[in-house]
Amino acid sequence: MPPATRAVVTGATSGIGEAIARRLAADGVHVTLVGRDDARLDQTRRRILAGVPDAGLHPERADLSLLGEVRDLAGRLADSPPDIVICNAAVVADAADRTPEGHQRALATNHLAPYLLLRSLVKPIGSRTARFVVVGGSPGGLARMPIDVDDLDRNTSHDLGPAPSLRAFVGYARTKNMNAMFVYALARRLHGTRITVNGAHPGIIRGTRLGLAHQRGLNRAFGTISQLLFSPGGPDAGADTPAWLASAPEVDGITGRFFVKRRPVTTAPHTTDAARCDRLWAESARLVGEPVTL
Repeated sequence: MPPATRAVVTGATSGIGEAIARRLAADGVHVTLVGRDDARLDQTRRRILAGVPDAGLHPERADLSLLGEVRDLAGRLADSPPDIVICNAAVVADAADRTPEGHQRALATNHLAPYLLLRSLVKPIGSRTARFVVVGGSPGGLARMPIDVDDLDRNTSHDLGPAPSLRAFVGYARTKNMNAMFVYALARRLHGTRITVNGAHPGIIRGTRLGLAHQRGLNRAFGTISQLLFSPGGPDAGADTPAWLASAPEVDGITGRFFVKRRPVTTAPHTTDAARCDRLWAESARLVGEPVTL
């Protein structure tokens, strides 16, 4: 694949997303930074420019928990379709945290937003070559957490376990399984096109946010401890596999796979089952108000 000229990175104002954007910018890619706060977008742009003075950066403000703003973002991006889209934005949110549109916040941000954004960009990209990368979770850690594919909201709002302070993490984990299933479902639907779709686990990375300011009790303690104990390479280490999938020539044409440390891995059977993935796709389409057919 020749060097791409345009990339979109969601959740780009800190942590792994910022590190991905910096790496792509250093390779000469023009990067659209997507975040929900203008001030933080500007701060991120300045930090990247300090290390990559000639970086081509374009900030785009969008709250990805709101599907209306995701649609608007997709419309703006369609005017100059990207060669790369990396869906990295994610939050940990209480089960009762609902957006003004009525969706549980983690479900909306972590799954419905990438679902709507990527499928909305397929037609604008058309016959061009493009790579979609979805940043997911640990295949091993999530193997015992199958989702309810017929009631997506229930995954982040009900049956979250006995410890109230950890329930938000259970909901978050389930959305990460949705990410993997979405990768497989979209890749199958794009078979025969020049758009590839792959997932990546970045590791549990020190220096990420994941909505830490909104966490309580054991939930907040777990988040804080994880920042101190895991992956001393920090966000740059977490950015490695997603950025590699976005531009490396050795994965040209590879699609419908999930990668950990640049190696393809097999995720749990409940995430790879085509019928379950299709049910997730159909229920996601209903929730975002799109037809099932792409």
